[in-house]
Amino acid sequence: MSAGAIMRDLRGRRSQSEVAAGIGIKKSSYAMYERDERRPRDEVKRKIAKYFQKTEQEIFFADNEHI
Repeated sequence: MSAGAIMRDLRGRRSQSEVAAGIGIKKSSYAMYERDERRPRDEVKRKIAKYFQKTEQEIFFADNEHI
C-alpha cells in the first residue's frame, strides 16, 4: 500500500482541509501527498505521523498491510 493510500485510510471521514490545517500545511500539498504525486519533506513526514499518532515508518517506509 502506498503512503498516499495509507494517509487516505488514516484520514477517514475528516476532510483534507481539516487534516492539512492540523498538520500546518496547505490543503493542496496534502492532497498531492495523498495522490502520491509528491513526497513530503522529512519535517512534514514527522508532522503527518504525529498527527495520525503513527510512526513515520508505518506510513512512509514499511510494508504497511497491517495498520
